[in-house]
Amino acid sequence: MASAAVRDELLCSICLSTYTDPVMLRCGHNFCRVCIHQVLDTQDEAGVYSCPECREESQERPALMRNLALRNIMENFLITPPTQTEAGISCTYCVDSPVPAAKSCLLCEASLCEKHLRVHNKSAEHVLCEPRANLGSRKCSVHKELLKYFCTKDAICICVSCSLAGEHRGHWVEMLDEASEKKKKRLRNVLQKLTTRRKETEERVRSLEERGRKAQEKASGEAKRVTALCRDIRRRLDDLEKRVLSEISRQEKGKSLSLSAVMKKLEIQKDELSMKMRHMEELCNMTDPLTVLQEPDTGDLCDPEDMGGHDGGDGDKGGHDGDTGGHGEPLHDVDGPDVAVISDTLHTLCDIVTDIRRGIYGEGPADILLDVNTAGNYIHISHDLKTATGTRENQKRPETAERFQYDQVMSRRGFSSGRYYWDVECSRSGGWMVGMCYPSIDRRGLQSYIGYNNKSWCLRKYNNQYSVIHDSKEIRLPHIISSDRFRICLDYGAGRLSFYELCDPIRHLHTFTASFTEPLHAVLWVDEPFLGCIDITNSLRICS
Repeated sequence: MASAAVRDELLCSICLSTYTDPVMLRCGHNFCRVCIHQVLDTQDEAGVYSCPECREESQERPALMRNLALRNIMENFLITPPTQTEAGISCTYCVDSPVPAAKSCLLCEASLCEKHLRVHNKSAEHVLCEPRANLGSRKCSVHKELLKYFCTKDAICICVSCSLAGEHRGHWVEMLDEASEKKKKRLRNVLQKLTTRRKETEERVRSLEERGRKAQEKASGEAKRVTALCRDIRRRLDDLEKRVLSEISRQEKGKSLSLSAVMKKLEIQKDELSMKMRHMEELCNMTDPLTVLQEPDTGDLCDPEDMGGHDGGDGDKGGHDGDTGGHGEPLHDVDGPDVAVISDTLHTLCDIVTDIRRGIYGEGPADILLDVNTAGNYIHISHDLKTATGTRENQKRPETAERFQYDQVMSRRGFSSGRYYWDVECSRSGGWMVGMCYPSIDRRGLQSYIGYNNKSWCLRKYNNQYSVIHDSKEIRLPHIISSDRFRICLDYGAGRLSFYELCDPIRHLHTFTASFTEPLHAVLWVDEPFLGCIDITNSLRICS
């Protein structure tokens, strides 16, 4: 349990309050971190630093060492509830039984009850105040006089002797009330700034929570959509499987029946041939020529091959290819709308997968602001640093090493890690290029155009033809572009830079892969308006 004497030892000699984050100088004296910082700040101009307690001087600003032992004592002291005796200040002269003090005399360093207060000296040097336990801290440790002034140079409370003949002679001093009000004013200003910062932090937390909620809702919606699509695909595939198997079984049965009929017909022909063969053998074995010659010479004695051709022949071949419906007969009634629907559903699912790869849980839209210091003189930059417009009017910006010679502008911010995306809205008229580049890209010559060097990648529109370009290698896009908004997605760690058309659903256009070696900046190129078409503006606006 902390006593009153211990409480006095836990007071900072600068602010006269209990220590807050105590730190220690090399001389061993302790102060609040904020208090000693203020004292040292006031001593910066003189270039000589001294301890407010012992006045030990040093030419270099002393290092502050955190006093962990004292900090632990303070924590235990602050959480220990005071007893009745400690909480209330008792009269110094009522020794037989404690009597609550009504006032404390700073000169006598004593607390007085109502009875002793009536007989106490009423002279001016006996200053009375509300009851206090640490009356010694209200006096100068050197002259034992009341602390009445505040030395602004050393940021410490002093007495009259200190200001007139002591170490603080010639220093600018203020009355304690005046200095206290000034400090309170500074504290109020700091408090106002901290309050504003806390509100901004709370607003940012709410914004992040809202973004998290929206991301969760979007993920839940996409999950349900994918589940429904996959369930529909499985159902349609099951139906298609049943229909195909049923058609195969039907055709197999028809084939079997057709083959059975042909086989039965051939069995009858075989029996007829066998009977005729036996009759001919009998004729051949007869010795009576008259009997042989008298046997009727009918069509039954024709060439067996002719008979086979008459009964089977091409018809038999036709039986194999025609009667049975043919070996190559296609499957019927299975190429209806279900197959097309399944194909479309699969394409939709692929688009969703692409969108997920783009990053539902990505780090969010990048805050892109254009750097006017890099803008060419025939490109106008809006006041909000979001829009670049081609112009035939020279902007007359000063020529610098970082400024592009042609109608290009780069973003202020560069990205050297993480995953980001930004959207851009393009005008339907004129030509333009959007993409990203290294800050070391050339600013002069034809090699400074984005896409026409190995330090930049871009999506280009020229004569209503869209293409992607890197290191002067152009790939024309076969897609029909209908939207005027595009998204650029960067996954720096994975080395991927992707371009998307913001239609419904979002459509992937192209992805560049590379091992990025420098920070990447957004970069825009806008063509100037043609002569005679001044009213038609050609611009690019960053939307994210």
